[in-house]
Amino acid sequence: MLLAVFWYALQLFGAVLAPFATAGVIAYALDPPVTYLTRLKVPRGLAALLVIIGILAALLLFALLLYPLLRVQIGLLVNRGPAYAVAVQIWASDVLTRLQAQFGPDVVNDKLRDLVSGQAASIMNIVVGTITGLIGGGFAIINLLSLLVVTPVAGFYMLRDWQVMLRMIDSWLPHRFLPVIRAQAREVDRILSAWVRGQALCCLFLAAYYALGLTIAGLDLGLIVGLSAGMLSFIPYVGSILGGITSLGLAMAQFPNWHGVAWVGVVLFAGQILEGYVIYPRILGDRVELPAIWVIFALMAGGAAFGFVGVMMAVPVAATIGVLCRFWLRRYLASPLYLDPTAD
Repeated sequence: MLLAVFWYALQLFGAVLAPFATAGVIAYALDPPVTYLTRLKVPRGLAALLVIIGILAALLLFALLLYPLLRVQIGLLVNRGPAYAVAVQIWASDVLTRLQAQFGPDVVNDKLRDLVSGQAASIMNIVVGTITGLIGGGFAIINLLSLLVVTPVAGFYMLRDWQVMLRMIDSWLPHRFLPVIRAQAREVDRILSAWVRGQALCCLFLAAYYALGLTIAGLDLGLIVGLSAGMLSFIPYVGSILGGITSLGLAMAQFPNWHGVAWVGVVLFAGQILEGYVIYPRILGDRVELPAIWVIFALMAGGAAFGFVGVMMAVPVAATIGVLCRFWLRRYLASPLYLDPTAD
């Protein structure tokens, strides 16, 4: 009954819950530095305010430094979109022409070649139009502004009262199962904190690397593509695949020879080595017991069910389900149902 009410509430108020879900993630992620300041005799409210102001100042400085560059690159994307579409159309037509020459007209005929090359250009135009529409859409800007205004305020109050809320929830737990519930909650917190804070650092490092590397390689839209690839790397493989395909596609459309494409490929390959063997092992290590396929499914399922709110809740719910499944599996493996060979 409670789950049904909770599900209905999410469906009913999902459109206005995004700032509060984001504030909850911020409060959870920033609770350790606020707790550290309270140990230095700083009042909890003042500590929360200082941390929120510090994060907002860092984001504002970041936006002010990157806004002119992003504006220039967005202008390049809008102006060169048709040229990129024509380049993709020519490339698709050339590929199909070679395939037709190799396999014969029975496998690849002229109609298929014209259809694929035409659709490739149409897809490129749709992508460019969608990106510019999202950037310039009034409704999207209003939602973004509301998110930027409400989230810091809600984040401050949640961060200030975080320990109070935890103690209140702890007081509601049934005394009979208190040790077991607390142990599972600590396990969820261990996995979730490692994933949230570790992934945040990994995303920042990868975004900085890809943006700088692709820009140095000479890719016109390297800053936008690099930042997007890094920020999407919290979804396993998605950021790397989308960033790689987009970067190589733009490089083939931009550079007249293969030297520029090769340099972009070197940047992407070095990024994969850096991500797999340096950043993730050193920052995340073995603390995160969330399989990549489980994270991908959780994010897709949460987004399909509740949109942005579902994406924000996906990993905490996935971590909780994983901990509970391991707990009940250990209970089952230690039970007579599993251990007693005579039980039929």
